Amino acid sequence: MPAYAQIVVGPAGSGKSTYCHMMQQHFQVLGRSCRVINLDPAAETYKYEATVDIRELISIEDVMDDEELHLGPNGGLVFCMEYLTENFEWLHENMDPQDDDYYIIDCPGQIELYTHLDVMKVFVDKLKSWDFRVGAVYLMDSQFLVERGKYISGTMAALSCMTKLEVPHMNIMTKIDVLRNAREEIDNYTDPSCYERVENATKYTKRYAKLVDSLFRVIDDYSLVNFQPLDSSDENSINYALAIIDTMLQWGEDQDVKVRDEEERDFENEMDELNLND
Repeated sequence: MPAYAQIVVGPAGSGKSTYCHMMQQHFQVLGRSCRVINLDPAAETYKYEATVDIRELISIEDVMDDEELHLGPNGGLVFCMEYLTENFEWLHENMDPQDDDYYIIDCPGQIELYTHLDVMKVFVDKLKSWDFRVGAVYLMDSQFLVERGKYISGTMAALSCMTKLEVPHMNIMTKIDVLRNAREEIDNYTDPSCYERVENATKYTKRYAKLVDSLFRVIDDYSLVNFQPLDSSDENSINYALAIIDTMLQWGEDQDVKVRDEEERDFENEMDELNLND
């Protein structure tokens, strides 16, 4: 059986580490096991229990302190991720993936890693070669999505990430619990209508009304991008999001097949015993 991996991506500050911690706790409540990996070499703190931490291999401080490299934060982060791709043996040894293992991978927040560079695609392809079923979970802060201009850029970034990684993809609207007063506005963005959005646009987006209209025509007509709200304080909201992700990863299907095979073998053995007795 394969192993499974959620690749948790999205801009800095979108709540990726919080999501990983929340899911780790939720798995414990459900009696399921999962392993969380920190793949952010610039991470300072996180609440979840990490099975693997890239900072044990390389950290952003190591790179920025190297006088020969002369790299800043952004260049240093890219260097760290490229260094990881050259040391996949270290990652595989520390992950030690077994059949049916479930991983949640907390990725860096530098959006260029997903939209412009190949490093995350290389990482995803390596997981696939290790017999992983991989899916991307793209997080976006709901406080940005209720502003129409930011919603456009966020949607384009999510679409770029989706096409770059080439894996099953789910977009999640995070921090929904802090925007209860804007619930009606948020609902509009989970099931978008491009015409309504352009009609109520700001002066800036009205200036580019035709461009905005064309972008949302493509998105809506082909159902390319939508966002699932996630309220971390609502158990049902977490359950629903996890159910979608499990379906996306086809988690549980192999277990069902295994159970059916065992039941069929038991039935055949019983029939053989009956035939012998006859």
